[in-house]
Amino acid sequence: MPSVIPTPRFTLGSFSVAGSPVFSGVVLEENVIAVEGLRPVCQSLGLSTPASNTLFGLLQEWPNSFHTLDTVVAELRNNPQQYHEVRKLLTPIKQLKVHAPLDRPRQVLCCGANYFRHVVDLIVAAGPGGTPETQGMTPQALRSYAENLMRERSANGEPYMFCKPAATISGPYDPITLPIGVTQPDWELELAVVIGRPARHVSRHKALDYVAGYTIANDITNRDKVWRRDDMKAMGTDWIASKGSATYLPLGPYLIPAPFVDSPQDLRLELKLNGEIKQAETTADMIFDVARQIEYLSSQLQLYPGDIICTGSPAGNGAHYQRYLKHGDVLESSISGFGYQRNECFEEQRTKS
Repeated sequence: MPSVIPTPRFTLGSFSVAGSPVFSGVVLEENVIAVEGLRPVCQSLGLSTPASNTLFGLLQEWPNSFHTLDTVVAELRNNPQQYHEVRKLLTPIKQLKVHAPLDRPRQVLCCGANYFRHVVDLIVAAGPGGTPETQGMTPQALRSYAENLMRERSANGEPYMFCKPAATISGPYDPITLPIGVTQPDWELELAVVIGRPARHVSRHKALDYVAGYTIANDITNRDKVWRRDDMKAMGTDWIASKGSATYLPLGPYLIPAPFVDSPQDLRLELKLNGEIKQAETTADMIFDVARQIEYLSSQLQLYPGDIICTGSPAGNGAHYQRYLKHGDVLESSISGFGYQRNECFEEQRTKS
């Protein structure tokens, strides 16, 4: 059974009120205080106030930012009377608009086919002969073949990674727009990793030291657009057409700092469609864990603070049920201790030319 993470000392998010500019805030239970509002506590403790008022900015100096925020929150909790005036700045979350914690990272990187049971089920569903090696197999032999294939991939293979446009990011409670002409829009609940230090050629054993925190992502995908079927079909997948639509990456609600998560491989993911559970799995089922993904990515490219890694989606996508998103559907997504997302789906409206 996955552990339920204890209530973090604090989480971080991006908020606005009454049309104000978006600001980064520290979340304490069900209340928020702007990072800027912590200036008096920082001064009393001899700490410099973080220079940026955005979460992306905080991440550029994450080790220092986290140390300051963690120290300040401990002081607020331990000496509530001393900081009574500061604590009065706490605002209930329900009075604020909650935005995606990060809306324009440098890179959004995604890991495909990364949950053991999910990939095995896909191979079994394709049936004997779905690949040349499986011709004539019984269903039992096919499942055994698929499981052994995934064990070999985990031991000796490499993650399959691709990019998703950062402009797809939307808020945790924002609507999802289903594009005109798409027939198979699908959900993919994922654990999202946020990088907190520049990373290049990082070993698996050191990889988690480069993580600032974690959040929830839903990598919405147009299944009918994944594979090119025109004169360019030899090029294979088309991630722009299948994953690049606006609103196709609900993110948040909050960034959970990494020190408050004992293990990213011990978390439960759950997604509901109109109240019915469709995905329910733990991150222990990943073929390539978070550390291995960071090791691989940093061997191929430079990772920067604020970069997001979507670590794969478990079994239970719409393709499994042959039931895809449509106008009026409501998705509710959660990861143990991370809060939740709620996104209603709407068909895109044609604009008059």
